[in-house]
Amino acid sequence: MQYLLLLHSEEAGWSQMTPEEQAQGMAAYSAFTQALKDAGALVASARLSPSSGAKTVQTKGGKSVTMDGPFAETKEQVAGFYLIEAPDMAAASRWAEQCPGSGHGAVEVRALWPTG
Repeated sequence: MQYLLLLHSEEAGWSQMTPEEQAQGMAAYSAFTQALKDAGALVASARLSPSSGAKTVQTKGGKSVTMDGPFAETKEQVAGFYLIEAPDMAAASRWAEQCPGSGHGAVEVRALWPTG
């Protein structure tokens, strides 16, 4: 079954880190990504651009409304994702626990809706 690990973090946090801390963070994510690959669990992953460049689109009363940025005003934003294969939610959650994002933000684990 496929699970989406949504990484939530405070966007300003990266720019507040020293170059050494940034290098350590990148190394941690690289190691996590490699572990997923080695286990045959990685389907896809990506880091997202800042939410300041995002748009939120809603349809209200038959008309589309487009707003700048994310809809919700929260301290943390979705920063990236991993789409993984795991036998069940418990296994997917164990991967989320190993994700570096769980140490400086939160990792939301969601099963993909079964199709067909």
